[in-house]
Amino acid sequence: MQHASATLRKIFRDTVRRDGNSAPLLAWPLACGAKTAARTNAINFAAGVLTVSVPDEAWRHQLQSFSSQYLAALNQITPEPVNRIDFVTVKSAER
Repeated sequence: MQHASATLRKIFRDTVRRDGNSAPLLAWPLACGAKTAARTNAINFAAGVLTVSVPDEAWRHQLQSFSSQYLAALNQITPEPVNRIDFVTVKSAER
């Protein structure tokens, strides 16, 4: 199963590399995983900063503790370097 995962990552990496500046937005679900992606949304990428909306402060605090892991995953698959992730609380009606 790990072989399939590596192959899928390579395919995805090759695909997002063609999308340039939007690549970190597309790569967020792969970097964070399906459960986290279902509750968050990558909303902007500019000047090396990926902005991700989260449902509440608890989620924001929890995800901040995983920032370095998410950055490592994003930078393995995106052509644009991601230097920081800003987690912002957005009410569900605004998402």
